Amino acid sequence: MPDNLTTEQRRYCMSHVKGKDTIPELRVRSALHRRGLRFRKHVSMLPGKPDIVFSRARVVVFVDGDFWHGYGFESWGGKISEFWHRKIQATMERDWANRSRLVDMGWTVVGLWQHDLKNDFDGSIERVVHAVREGYGVHASSRGKVV
Repeated sequence: MPDNLTTEQRRYCMSHVKGKDTIPELRVRSALHRRGLRFRKHVSMLPGKPDIVFSRARVVVFVDGDFWHGYGFESWGGKISEFWHRKIQATMERDWANRSRLVDMGWTVVGLWQHDLKNDFDGSIERVVHAVREGYGVHASSRGKVV
């Protein structure tokens, strides 16, 4: 797929893409806060530095962009440059490893995709609320899971 920007222009644009406090992430945090849930953000002590952390319930939430985290990568990954292919592939592998480590540590992992938030925002928020409520009823030493 040809790019309509020069290499320098593309580098400049991509360098300004935010990694934290993205619009989808802010919307999710706002909705959870309105529902009375309190959480921490970007906890660096946990693998993958989850976007939202409910410590007592042992639930973490990742809000992932479809492009950056490779949603449906099999269908479009061959249409991008080798640089982006390697970069997104590495991100997907890192995401999987971090989530596996969190589950092994007894955390429940909720992944929210950008397209799911766009198509069913309320349903996505309810998945988080349900996981947190369930987490308060589970003994802390129980094994984690991916929701």
